[in-house]
Amino acid sequence: MTQLTHDTTTTTTVTTTAPPTTTAPAPEAAAPPEAEAPKTAPAPSPPDPDVRGRRGLPAPLALLRPGQWPKNLLVVPLALLDGGWSGSGAVRVALALGAFVLASSLVYVLNDIADVERDKRHPVKRHRPLASGRMGVPAAWATAAVLGALLGPALLALGPGGALVVGLYLAVNGAYSWKLKHLPLIDVFVVATGFVLRLLGGYEATGRPAEMWLVLTVLAFCLVLILGKRRHELSVSGTGHRPALVGYSAHFLDLVLVLCSALAVVGYLLYLRTESGFGPYALLTVVCALLALFRYLQVVVVDGGGGEPVKTLLRDRVMLVNSTVWGLLLLPHLAA
Repeated sequence: MTQLTHDTTTTTTVTTTAPPTTTAPAPEAAAPPEAEAPKTAPAPSPPDPDVRGRRGLPAPLALLRPGQWPKNLLVVPLALLDGGWSGSGAVRVALALGAFVLASSLVYVLNDIADVERDKRHPVKRHRPLASGRMGVPAAWATAAVLGALLGPALLALGPGGALVVGLYLAVNGAYSWKLKHLPLIDVFVVATGFVLRLLGGYEATGRPAEMWLVLTVLAFCLVLILGKRRHELSVSGTGHRPALVGYSAHFLDLVLVLCSALAVVGYLLYLRTESGFGPYALLTVVCALLALFRYLQVVVVDGGGGEPVKTLLRDRVMLVNSTVWGLLLLPHLAA
C-alpha cells in the first residue's frame, strides 16, 4: 500500500513537472541561430568592381580615358545627318572630332588631378592611374601640357568659330571641375551642355547653322544618360563620393528620367518632320528611338546598371541591334 502511494506521488510529480521540461527547450532552440550568426557575418566581401580594362593600359594612356572617346564619335558627326557629306565638310568634321578628343582628354586629366583624393575612396575610381599611385601628379601635369600643345594647331585649323566652340567646352568643363559638379541639377545640365557643344562644333565645321530640334533632342537624350548614371551612383556608393548626390533620390531621378525621355522623343519627332528633310518613312525610326530609351531605362531601373552609359550604348546587344536597324532605315534618306 505504501509502495502504491509512493508510485502515485512520483507519477504526479513527474506529470506536474513535465510542462516546464517541454517549454524549456524553446529558448534553447532559438540560441543556435544567434550563436551561428557571427559565423556568417564575416563572409568574404565581393571582389572589387571590374575596372574595365584600365589595368591593361599604360598609365598615361589610361589617364586619357580612351573608353570615353566614343562620346565624341556619337555626337560630333550628327551634324552630317541633314547634309554636308561633301569631301571638305566630312574632313572638317573629322578635324573637329579630333579636337574634341584632345579637349575631352585634357578635361579628364585635369579632373583626375583635382579629384585624386576623393577617387581613392571610390570602389571603381580608386583604380584610376593617379588614385592608384601608378602615375604621379607631376606626370599628369606634363601629360596635360602635351595635350594642350597638340590641341593648339587643331584649333587653328578649325578657324575662329570652331576654336570658340571648343574653348567654350573647355571653359564649361573647367567650371564643372572647380565648383559646378557639386551643385545638384546644375551638374547634370553642365555635363549635357558639353554634349551640345560637341554637336555645335560639328555644325560649325560644316559651315551650316545648327538644327535646333536636333540640338534639343541631343540635350534631352544626354540628360537621360547622365541622370541614369547618377541613379546608379546613388544606389551603389551613396552620397559620399559625389556631394551633389545629396540633392537626389531614386524616386526623383525616376520622375525626371521619364520627363527627359518624353522630351527626347518629341524633339526627335519634330526634327524629322521640320528640319531633317527626310521622307515620311523616316518616321519609322521613332520606334527605334523609343526602344533605345526603353532599353536604357530598363538597364538603369530594373537591372541596376547605367554606371557607364557609353558602354551600355556600344555593348548592349539590344542597343546594337536597334542601332543597326535605325541606321538601315535612315540610310536611303542619307544617300538621297
